[in-house]
Amino acid sequence: MRRWGRALFAAGVALAASLTGLALLALAIPRAPEVRFPPPEAGNERVVLLAANPIHTDILLPATPDVLARFAFLAGDGLPLDDPRVGAIAVGWGGRAFYTQTPEWRDLTVGALWHSFTYDRSVLHLSLAPALTGEEPGLRRLSLSEPAFQALLRFIDASFQRTPSGAPEILPGFSYGPYDRFYEARGGFNLLFGCNTWTAQALRQAGLTTSLWSPLPPLLLWGLDWHEEPLF
Repeated sequence: MRRWGRALFAAGVALAASLTGLALLALAIPRAPEVRFPPPEAGNERVVLLAANPIHTDILLPATPDVLARFAFLAGDGLPLDDPRVGAIAVGWGGRAFYTQTPEWRDLTVGALWHSFTYDRSVLHLSLAPALTGEEPGLRRLSLSEPAFQALLRFIDASFQRTPSGAPEILPGFSYGPYDRFYEARGGFNLLFGCNTWTAQALRQAGLTTSLWSPLPPLLLWGLDWHEEPLF
């Protein structure tokens, strides 16, 4: 039994080392957006915030009238969009088991961890946030032109799995509290395509260049800095 344990440990270490090497190699290779947009005009930029913790990223959309109208379905699902304290809508994509069952590290289960390393159905997590400047710890401020911002919204909109009536399909019975909801999403979650690679894909739709592969938030942020270039 000890021999099997040592073998499994060695295999895990080898896998982690291999993935680390691949991630560092992918960091150095740029992945350009399919469409480039003009740079934002001074005073007319649309500011998006990127929230990052050690394992996950969210995109924070400003709670402007047009964004609130686009996400009006949240009010029908019980979120107080008309609360004056709402300054942003945070959007994140991830694996169903890990995302819905692990609001904190102490809630992590073996099953959720297994799904995150193999395959899981995906969900979108939307939550209400206060107004933020982007200077707070863990936030990155991104200024987009209007066309780039609209392209980002279209990508997020297309990530929802929808009901026959066309509405985003809510995942009933799952939330971290009164100010968030989970929705069925398109695509599957696995070790190679996870929450941060979805965020990178969303940013490329908005005209930003990322690294070839961004499995973790630091790699996504470093890639944005490393491959920063004019958007036209």
